Order: sequence, then structure tokens, then C-alpha cells
Amino acid sequence: MKANYSLSHSVIAVDTQTTLDLILNFNAEDRVQTSNRRPLNLSLVIDRSGSMGGQPLRYAIKAAQKLVESLNPDDIVSVVIYDDNPETILPPQTAADKAKISTQISRIRAGGCTNLSGGWLMGCDCVRSQQTEERLNRVLLLTDGQANSGITNRQDLTKTAKEKAEQGIITTTLGFGTNFNEDLLIDIADAAGGNFYFIQSPDDAVDVFRIELESLTSVVAENLTVILRPEASVQISEVLNNYQSTTQGEAWEIFLGDVYQVEAKQLALQLSIPPQKNPGSLTIGTIEYQYQKTIDDKNQQVSEQIPIAITVGSAEEASRTEADLSVVEQTSQLRIARLKNEAIAMADRGQYEEAAEVLRSKVDELKSKLLNEIFEVAEEIAQLEYYAQRIENRNLDRASRKEMRDQSYQTLNRSRDDLKLRGSTAGNANSLEAVSSGDDGVLVKCFREGGKLRVRVISEGYNSEFNVQFPREIRQEGVTYVVEEIKLSANGTFYRASGNIRRLVIPGEEKAATTTAKSQKLAAVKATGTWEDLETVDTVGDGILIQCIKEKGKLRARVVSDGYNPDFNIRFPRNIRAEGVLFVVDEVRESADGKSYISYGKVRRLVQ
Repeated sequence: MKANYSLSHSVIAVDTQTTLDLILNFNAEDRVQTSNRRPLNLSLVIDRSGSMGGQPLRYAIKAAQKLVESLNPDDIVSVVIYDDNPETILPPQTAADKAKISTQISRIRAGGCTNLSGGWLMGCDCVRSQQTEERLNRVLLLTDGQANSGITNRQDLTKTAKEKAEQGIITTTLGFGTNFNEDLLIDIADAAGGNFYFIQSPDDAVDVFRIELESLTSVVAENLTVILRPEASVQISEVLNNYQSTTQGEAWEIFLGDVYQVEAKQLALQLSIPPQKNPGSLTIGTIEYQYQKTIDDKNQQVSEQIPIAITVGSAEEASRTEADLSVVEQTSQLRIARLKNEAIAMADRGQYEEAAEVLRSKVDELKSKLLNEIFEVAEEIAQLEYYAQRIENRNLDRASRKEMRDQSYQTLNRSRDDLKLRGSTAGNANSLEAVSSGDDGVLVKCFREGGKLRVRVISEGYNSEFNVQFPREIRQEGVTYVVEEIKLSANGTFYRASGNIRRLVIPGEEKAATTTAKSQKLAAVKATGTWEDLETVDTVGDGILIQCIKEKGKLRARVVSDGYNPDFNIRFPRNIRAEGVLFVVDEVRESADGKSYISYGKVRRLVQ
């Protein structure tokens, strides 16, 4: 493995207290061939609770099948599903017969509540039964809901994740949709030494599974640990990434985990250097790092070290030396990521105005340093302005909060461009003036690519590959806009939308007003015939899922969508009740006494 470092400033002034940033990069030295990579011992743990019914579960199944197709024949795979109860539907076995495994996965059906701990621990048991040092032992835990059955305490689950990691079983968590607890899944991933992903929409699932498998199959080093030993009087004032660390005197020990061939493992630090009297080369610290890698089919420990040096020069020499923009950009994004977490914590405490101000202050700082001339930072600015407005309006919905946490997590823990700034919560273009001609402006269109909303020019005479820096709050997938002017960025790598922005519509709809439909006054659910006579749907949409179960000889209806008490009885037509059948209703409300539910609106049967 190769290690190198970059400093935000290569020359510091003599007799001057200096603060600067250091970035360490750890890269694969040799390319790992898929055919001779380390074999996997992998357990897929899939939430099949009622809230996964329809499209989400279909896409999760498709993603799991795609993952299995990419395994080597000697990889070991198992599949666990869970709702109220966990079940191993595919005991640990080699991936030689992929068709058989794929068929087994295709039979998964939704229903019940979310016993996350039960499914996860069963997956850990599957991995442990086949665990060896030669294999990469991993659990992939997918859920779309809250842990509302089995072990539900966040601290207990995090503690268990750490214990499993110490036993060599690593867990990656994947949150699907908008109902899961992102704080819990991130805590589990951090404690377990794995990764976290936010699967925002069903068609993200295949892409996210691909990214994780690409990482797993390109591990070149495990348990990378870095020990930073600063020279006398040099201090490490901040570790910018989100890695586990301990201190011993002035030295820091930081655990970075696995290193993948497909992405560098990065560590960023802020250093404080006291005034130096003598010009010349100055060693400011030593980096020791150790890791395990496979050598001659055996897992062996490797230790290396590199010195960190900087030049001390005159004040004039220091002022003539420009900052390393790459380091400034990367450390700025890390600080923004930390700030997003801080703003979320403030908003959670009800400090909405303060949280919005924290984000806007960072925007002003970035612009003052002209960092908005870098596209990735310009996109961060658009994100910060968007989230600041939502927080200030007390409208940080579940999807937006998950986006912020995911963006922060990926920036602080990973260095893949396709994971940074993911998020596609729709803005709203309906507030814009609508026109049916774009002759007096430049046409741009909003696309959804790799879990991100991107804007590109579609008028002739512009580079259609360049991104357009565009206000996030009006980005809406599929919408075409008429922009007064498009300007090229100072570095010539992207465009900026400038002046008046309007929405392009078909002729005749220019003056169509956007109206919000009044909520219907729904009646309690009624139905004739049996469950077989009901209209069928294959997706839940905005509806609520109800399932019938047999309890003490009686058919009982219960709500299985997240956010409802599964132990409450619900008023639901008896003539359509059938064991195991999933129903979709428009609305569920608590009864007057607060001890049961009543179903309202239309009832349909969910087919899977």
C-alpha cells in the first residue's frame, strides 16, 4: 500500500504561529484481479416487513439478485429475511448455483413488523458459522423501518455491533426510503466497522448494492490504523474525518478500517505549528501506519512510516506561495459535513434560527474565499442554502434530514465521488413563472443521475456535458427551465445560471395556477364481497399497509406501516379479512380513546 501526504501550505513564515491542514492518502499499490481476490463470507439480511411491500421489496430483491450474479463461485452467501420473526431462507453455501440462489430470493414476500435485531443477529450467526481469516466476513443489513420488535434500544444495538466487529464480523447498513432511523444505522455501521448507505428511491437499490460489492471485492488492506506523532510543540488541533481515535500524550491513534482498491482512504488533520526561528526544512511529525494484507494466501501484519516535513521561509516567501487548492477544497467539504451534523442537532433541539444561521455563515465564508469557483463547493453552497431555508421554515422533513446525514457520513468516511452529495428530494418549480417559449433565454433541464439532481444545458452552442450550478430549491426532475443567462465558471469547468429563471410548459398552460388539492373527507373503510374481489395495486404509494394475522383462532387486522403501534386493534371490515393478505388504505387514525385505530378511505389489495 502506498501512502502520501499534502499540506494546505508548503511554506510557512519564520517567527509566526501557523495553522494548516494535512491530508494523508492511502492507496492500493497493486491491482486486485477479481478472479484471485479474497473470497467473501457474506450474509444478506433483508427487511420484509409490511412497509417494504410492493415496489421497495421488488427493487431490493432485484438488487440482491444482481449482487449474487457478481459473486465468485467460491464465495459463501446466506440470506436472512425478517419481519416480526427472522428466518434463514438460504443457509450459508457457495455461490456456485446462482440460479438456485436467485430463485430463492425471488420468493421473498412482505408482511409484519420490523425485528431488525433478530434478522441482523441471525445473519451474524450465518457468517460466524463459516468464518475464517482468509475470507472477508460481512453482513449487509437492509431495512426501511424502525427497530420496533426484538432489541430496540439504540445503545444496546450499537454495543452489539462493536462486539461483533471485535469478533471479525463487519456489518454494513442500508436504509431504504424515509422511515428508517438514520442515526441508528449510522451508529451500527460506525461501531461495526462497515459502511452506511441511504437508498432514497427504489431504483437506487441496484446502484448502492453495486457500490458496496465493488468495495468488498477490492479490499487491499484491513484494519488500517494510523499513529500520528507530532514533533515537539506541534499540536494536532483537529481530526476532520469521522474515525475512531484515541490519544496518548500528544500522539493520536486513529482507526481507518478497510482500504479499497477503487478509492483512496483519506485522513485529514488540522495542525498548529509554533513560531520557528530557523529557516529551512522542518520535520513536523511522523506517521506510523499498520494494516493486514494477504501475502501468499495468508493474512499478515504490515507496518510502515513516513515523516512529514514543511519548509520554513521568510514572510515574503510564505506570502508568495499559494495554498494547495485541492487540500483547501477537500478540507472545506469535511468541515461542511461536520457543520451539517451540528445544524441537524440544533434543529432537533428546536434551535431552528440558530441552525439556519450556522449554515448561512458557512456559505458566506466559502464565497468570501472564492471557493464557489470550484463546482463541488458551489454544489455544497446550493445544498446549504436549501437546507438552511427548510430548517428556518421548520420544514426539514425526514427525506431531507436523511440526505444531510448521508452527505455528511459519506464525506467524512469515504472518498468516492459517486457517493458525495447524493440526494434527490424534489424542489418545486411550480412557483416559477411559466412560459411556452424559450426563444429569449437558454434552455436547461434537471436530470436524476446516480442519486443526484443535476442540471445541464440543452440549448445548442453549449457543452452539454458541463453541470450547471443551479438553485437547489427549484430543481425538479424532468423539468425544463428558461434561464436568462448562462455564464462559464472562472475555471471553465461548469456553468452558472444567472438572471431570471422560468419554467417551460406546453402552450396553453402558461397561466395555469398551481393549486393544492383540499384533503378529502374520508369515510371509514367499507367493502363488499371478499378480499379476492378487491381492486389490486402493486405499490403502496402514500397509503397505509394493513395485514391480517391469526391470533388465538381469530383473524386480527393490524397496521404494519412504520410509525403505528402494531399491538393496537383496528376497525376493519371482517368480510375481506384473510390471513397473510396485505391491504392498502388511504388513512389510519387513532380512535377517540387513543387505544385502537380506524381505517379510512378506499381499500385495495397489495399484490407482490
